[in-house]
Amino acid sequence: MRALITGAAGQVGVELVRLAPDSAIVCAVDHHALDVTDVDAVRSVVDAFRPTVIFNAAAYTAVDKAESERDLALRVNSAGPRRLAEVAGILGNCRVIQLSTDYVFDGQSPRAYVPSDEPRPVNVYGATKLEGERAVLQILGSGGLVVRTAWVYSAQGRNFLHTMLHKMRERATLRVVADQVGTPTSASSVAAAVWAFAQRPHLSGIYHWTDAGVASWYDFAVAIAEEGAAAGLVPANIEVHPIGTEEYPTRARRPSCSLLDTRQTVAKLGLSPQHWRERLRQVLSELRDG
Repeated sequence: MRALITGAAGQVGVELVRLAPDSAIVCAVDHHALDVTDVDAVRSVVDAFRPTVIFNAAAYTAVDKAESERDLALRVNSAGPRRLAEVAGILGNCRVIQLSTDYVFDGQSPRAYVPSDEPRPVNVYGATKLEGERAVLQILGSGGLVVRTAWVYSAQGRNFLHTMLHKMRERATLRVVADQVGTPTSASSVAAAVWAFAQRPHLSGIYHWTDAGVASWYDFAVAIAEEGAAAGLVPANIEVHPIGTEEYPTRARRPSCSLLDTRQTVAKLGLSPQHWRERLRQVLSELRDG
């Protein structure tokens, strides 16, 4: 397997590189090395490396800024996957595995979303990621695979975990939204699932993967406070108070409940997701020991 990893400096990209099997030949590029919106640059890298699979972890993920930077979000999240799929199609015998998001849904479902549910994004970020999904599947057909995930965090990069840890070191009391529900998911968990998909070339279409369990942002913050104190990363007895979305206005709307049903992925890959709190302990241990 010859794997080209785009967005290799991002949270999932770093873990894709770290978890690469010994049998894989990997070419990892960040946005400085490859602008996925530049068709000539994409063609040059693909022609030189000749991958059998492309993991597209490159993304514009600033959800609120995307509301005022729609063109940039479109270029990265929609045009980028399209360019990769087009070049992969020309190369032949090359799959594209596209990373996507729970934010393609509006959050109004009374149950966890299955891959076949109709997407209805409520913000620019979700809409542009949906366009990227559709481009890959339309262009490559059975050579395209989309993995939607949610609330990704890791020991690296900017994410909710790092934001909370920083605030908890500065203040003893925090207020966090409690009426938006999903599943915190570690980047290493996503990367492991993506590699499992890569090793099953007969699979195509849309799949969902998150860690197990359900949480609000408030629940996640409480767990960070408790587990972070146990790991010695923040002071003990941090107080986290629940608030409603209306008390924390943002430029972009968020889905109120964006749980993803992962049963199809579990059946196809034979993987059992760990509970998100167990994964959180692992990431906090990595931060403590790193």
